[in-house]
Amino acid sequence: MNRHIKSFGPRVSRRQFMIGAAGLSFAIALDGTNVATVLAKQRTGEALSPWISIGTDGTITIMSAAVEMGQGTMTSLPLIIAEELDADWSKVKIMPAPVIEAIYGNPGFFLTRMYTSSQNAVSSYYQPLRLVGAQVRRVLLDNAANRLGVPVAELKTEPSMVVHATSGRRLSYGEIASFAEIPAQAPTIGPDELKKPSDFRLIGKDVMRVELPSKVNGSAIYSIDVQVPGMLYGIVVRAPVEGSAPVEVDESSVRAIPGVMRVVRLPYGVGALAETVWAALAARRALNDAVTWSRTGTSWGFDSEKGLDAFAADASNLSAPATDWGRKGDAAGEMARAATVLEATYRADFAYHAQMEPLNAVASVSPAGDAVELWCGTQNQSAAVDATARVLGITRDRVKLNYLLLGGGFGRRGHADEEFIVDAVLLSKEARAPVKVLWTRGDDIRNGRFRPITAHYVRAGLDASGKLVAWHHRLAGDRVTPFSDMGLYELGGRKDFILMAGVDLDSYDIANQWTELLYRDTGVRTSPLRGVGFAASTFVAETFLDEIAQKRGIDPVQFRLELLRNSPRGRKVVETVATMADWGRPREGRALGFAFVDMVGGLAAGVAEVSLDRRTGQITVYDFWCAADCGVQIQPDNMVAQIEGGIVYGLGLAILGRITIKDGIVEQTNFSDYLVPRMRDTPAMHVELIPSDNPPVGVGQTSVPLVAPAIGNAVAQLTDIRLRQLPMSPERVKTALG
Repeated sequence: MNRHIKSFGPRVSRRQFMIGAAGLSFAIALDGTNVATVLAKQRTGEALSPWISIGTDGTITIMSAAVEMGQGTMTSLPLIIAEELDADWSKVKIMPAPVIEAIYGNPGFFLTRMYTSSQNAVSSYYQPLRLVGAQVRRVLLDNAANRLGVPVAELKTEPSMVVHATSGRRLSYGEIASFAEIPAQAPTIGPDELKKPSDFRLIGKDVMRVELPSKVNGSAIYSIDVQVPGMLYGIVVRAPVEGSAPVEVDESSVRAIPGVMRVVRLPYGVGALAETVWAALAARRALNDAVTWSRTGTSWGFDSEKGLDAFAADASNLSAPATDWGRKGDAAGEMARAATVLEATYRADFAYHAQMEPLNAVASVSPAGDAVELWCGTQNQSAAVDATARVLGITRDRVKLNYLLLGGGFGRRGHADEEFIVDAVLLSKEARAPVKVLWTRGDDIRNGRFRPITAHYVRAGLDASGKLVAWHHRLAGDRVTPFSDMGLYELGGRKDFILMAGVDLDSYDIANQWTELLYRDTGVRTSPLRGVGFAASTFVAETFLDEIAQKRGIDPVQFRLELLRNSPRGRKVVETVATMADWGRPREGRALGFAFVDMVGGLAAGVAEVSLDRRTGQITVYDFWCAADCGVQIQPDNMVAQIEGGIVYGLGLAILGRITIKDGIVEQTNFSDYLVPRMRDTPAMHVELIPSDNPPVGVGQTSVPLVAPAIGNAVAQLTDIRLRQLPMSPERVKTALG
């Protein structure tokens, strides 16, 4: 169903930012900067929205700075504010925040951008948003104290109500909004003035996600649903290799298609404008054989299988130059003195995001080309505005962004160049009309941006007693962050944290660790992908640790407990999942495999129950157990859902999903040859959350890295053979079995 989307968001002028026309509004910058100073720096003439507005009818409008792509942050971030505000959740209305980084920027990205990625929305915004809610609550209390003529210390709050218990008088937040006087500066709130977890009314409870009813009844609006009066449809055939350009275009076959209005040549491809989506798709098919491309891209001639061979050879060649990533203790010295040294090489193929909704966007560029309105699903609101302003040569205040629900992101919709949005902008500029650009699934795969290929060489040194005393991990991998977001790469000190995530074994008591990076640039389009570097590096570490336990003749779970001797939280998740899975109980024709991950403070352990058909090489996963300690549980049921989703996603990366490149070009074309888990492949999932008062961390990715090593370790129990490349496809299993 297509729907016309109207502009949204309350309009608050700069003079009204403290006192709204119909109630109380309050703006606080996350970096603590004086509110007036922050807003004075913002673009003039545009809507400015604070975090919280309270109407005289009691309606509380809370801005949500993160996008919603199924992970629940449209609910969880406002819920954090509402908790400290002591708001009646039934009176809360949630609105998408405008793109004003000084107020709404993600603290996890240095307040430089509004960007929902790396499962850091809740962890980054948690403390700042608690302060926002508490500060507004304090203003409400101060105003109520003045009106009632009592000391503020005698007042307390109940949901959306200030109460003076001694006299029995009560003032609703809506009543206070009608007379409130707002201080020039936000009140100071100390950490000890925030609520204790035991006093939470909303956090830790299973609050319905605000967007779920619309998804159930079909009224949810994604950018693919948007229809604007006078809108045309556009497609773009992009160069098969990054950096190439169209040389010759035979437009005759395209122009002959009824409904096709124009062929548009772009620096990186060829577009077509059409009156209907069907004509646009027909033009897309006709252009397949109508364009000759330059061979100017770096990856022409690249073969991913041969590339992985080269990566693996370099990683295992200790004389090949590498850059130190991390050093702890004296790993090289202890390795030389070790009684036993074990080594292994692992590989991981390119992988595709496989988000449900293919890329699409709607753009309406003004006839003069000096302004534009966008409708899109993006993980990176700042990049959507910046990339559009850059390509049109206009200032960012001339870009109006309407960001909508995303049909999945997993990292694909967050790149700095936001190329699918730029497609729509350029075609709209050419057409002088609104244009919806649609990528087909084939476009989405052929022009995908993938988890990079990596090869890993690991060594472990054991002393005479069998204790693990040294760990050495060399990773050869394709660059990610410089391609996806050079600005973040620079802010991060020119270190590719996306690629290298997971190589440091922070929770394990291994005194001497050494990690190295062999940086490569194949020219292939790369991207963060759900699980980022952890998906490959955890497979490497947990598979190798399992092998060490096997060679030592000790139980794999007991070995992890030894390594977690200094991590009570880590031991708890391991012990919990072992109990859940009834670890140690033999299964006829099946085996259990174990894995643990410390994902930026989120601790999780998983167990897979697996069987193997030796004739076909097919791995079947029957059950997957997961225990996780991810700090304070904002929405427990939603956290379980995210962990379950991560298990399914991890299953696809573990045994199914594989992108191959020949002569620089992606070979896969659709879900017929890029495989994803079907319902028949999905195991029974059992999840337990460990109660914790630690600061919350995200859970959208935490379970993903557990799946592959748990499956591989179970297969090793069944066969005594180690699978060392992702995905563990039937063909690879059969080869390993001989």
